[in-house]
Amino acid sequence: MTSIIPARTAPSRVRHAPGPSGAAPARTVPAPLAPRARLLPSLAAVYRAQLSRARVARIPLLFVATFQSVGIMVLMRGVVDGGSEARAVVAGSSVLVVAFVALNLLAQYFGQLRAGGGLDHYATLPVPPAAVVLGAAAAYASFTVPGTIFTAITGSVLFQLPLTHLWVLAAVIPLSGAALAGLGAALGLLAPRQELATLLGQLGMSAALLLGVLPADRLPEPVGWARDLLPSTYGVEALARSFDARPDWGLIAFFLAVCAAVGVLSLAVATWAYRRAAVR
Repeated sequence: MTSIIPARTAPSRVRHAPGPSGAAPARTVPAPLAPRARLLPSLAAVYRAQLSRARVARIPLLFVATFQSVGIMVLMRGVVDGGSEARAVVAGSSVLVVAFVALNLLAQYFGQLRAGGGLDHYATLPVPPAAVVLGAAAAYASFTVPGTIFTAITGSVLFQLPLTHLWVLAAVIPLSGAALAGLGAALGLLAPRQELATLLGQLGMSAALLLGVLPADRLPEPVGWARDLLPSTYGVEALARSFDARPDWGLIAFFLAVCAAVGVLSLAVATWAYRRAAVR
């Protein structure tokens, strides 16, 4: 098993046996320690710890997120008949499950962790900051998988959309989850108070609801610009395009690539925010 002790050399005093002329003075000899913890083993350890810790507490909230998204689709069924609007509603409601857990709950978790001094515990461990952020983000995003799949299937049946290309969710869920989890972690770590972190998480989820579920062509132009800045927008667009009779896979790949780039950027910002919060 790989040790998580940093690879440094610590001085240790070794006293040699006295020679014929008397006791020899103590001499400092460097003692090698275990190698520094690597990113991937640390990430796996944090992920398993977060997953087991949040499993019981987060499963009821996952049901709430799924029920909320399905309820929105049922309400929209009365005003949307089909076509591009139906595809936008189903895609936006599916990604909304990811936003509820990965953005809203993760912002609250890191805000609580910072306010309660939990960051001090992680700061004492020789674990890379990126492993803490990525491990927690991956654990929270993992809870969204069953709810997102169930919502997408239910919406497809409700609006009579094809189920052929729902395998696109295999790319949409992790990429949207990474982008939204990074944003949620950054909001929780940068908020000066726990209550403000909770408020920002709620506002972020509300933005994902309003800007993701509503059809883009019905939004005013300034609101459309704000929609382009939301990380989940590109995952919604990729999933919505997959419902076409003949999907434009080049455009879908472009949206997924943008979502991946936004995810890398948001996770990098969250890692910087973690370093900043841990040393204060």
